[in-house]
Amino acid sequence: MKPVFLLLVSTCWTLTGAQYYYQGLMDYLDNRLLAIEDHMQLWHDQSRRYHTELLDFKKITAEAMDGLRNDHGTILEDLTGAGVRVDRVEREMDFVETQTSPRACVNKADKVVEQEAWGLQESRGEEEEEGEDWEELQSRVSDCVEIISGIRSVKILKRVGSPNGMWTRDPRSSKVYVFNGTSGDTIHQFDSVRDFSRSPDAIGSRQIRLPSDWTSPGSAVYNGYLYYVEQGEDMDVQVVKYDLMSGSVTDIAMFPVESQASVYSLNPEIVADLAADDEGLWLLYAMSDSEPNINLAKMDPTTLDIEQIWDTRCPRENAEAAFVVCGTVYVVYNTRLASRSRIQCLFDVNDMVVSEEAPLIYFPRRYGAHASLKYNPEEKQLYGWDDGYQIIYRLTMKRKLLV
Repeated sequence: MKPVFLLLVSTCWTLTGAQYYYQGLMDYLDNRLLAIEDHMQLWHDQSRRYHTELLDFKKITAEAMDGLRNDHGTILEDLTGAGVRVDRVEREMDFVETQTSPRACVNKADKVVEQEAWGLQESRGEEEEEGEDWEELQSRVSDCVEIISGIRSVKILKRVGSPNGMWTRDPRSSKVYVFNGTSGDTIHQFDSVRDFSRSPDAIGSRQIRLPSDWTSPGSAVYNGYLYYVEQGEDMDVQVVKYDLMSGSVTDIAMFPVESQASVYSLNPEIVADLAADDEGLWLLYAMSDSEPNINLAKMDPTTLDIEQIWDTRCPRENAEAAFVVCGTVYVVYNTRLASRSRIQCLFDVNDMVVSEEAPLIYFPRRYGAHASLKYNPEEKQLYGWDDGYQIIYRLTMKRKLLV
């Protein structure tokens, strides 16, 4: 009887302990669930607040975007209007430049030579006395004593050929010569500018086949001869003199320059640029690719001998073309993205005019950038090749006066 009682008591004790254990476990789980519910409620409240803030931010962003769109439209209209006004101003400036002749050099006068060197006294009398002084000066110095003071007019003749090329006229005749592209062995000859303007493409021209390829639009026609640049077998630069009447080469001169060195950074295909003016034949070049400035050489048009060499101190960087007038080199500059070409540097071999005294002359904005500019001393005109367009610039000249 006693063992049975003990078993019952033990069983009851065990059941009571288990009940307390399970009750504690349930209380713990209940507390954890309540904590999870509290966190879920907090997360819900935070999500609802974030959602509200996101909606407000979206609304603010939408309003800001609408404002930006309106501002963009307003700015675009302003820029368009500004572009129209700038174009109008440029056209008016071009018109004014064709109607007026800006001062060419310094405030007092242009500088030619020292008065003491020539023994001339400044005339303050009548025009006849001034004419006599000028005649005396002309008799003792070169007849070529002019400087460019502006661009009088522009004539767009036609468009023929590739973006790069050259055209020029022999100062001693009316014949016009067209070089299409950057190299070749053929040039086109027209009897006059009028014939060239009336001819479609190269039809009606006389094709001249040269014995070797001309390289780059850097040739010159002077007194019945064609002077052009070719690259020899060793990639050296040679100047060829070709008789246009007889159709034969009369002389060849090798020039010690690197064939990879371009004269103008904006026209890298031009390794040497020949130019002719009232004083003869000139060659613009760069000795090496590391040379920062453009060099100038005076050539004997008969023998192709180099008479003298100068460092023009005009940088090659951003230069697109150059030409020579009365022994003065005018270097034309532009930008990588073609804008208005401008004469920004010049060099006078006689030290009569310095670059700082020269006017900053802008070319009327047309199509792109000049591939070549060739001066005709008889007409006082520039023959330009601009993105395939053949353009004539008529120049305003001013006499260099004594200071």
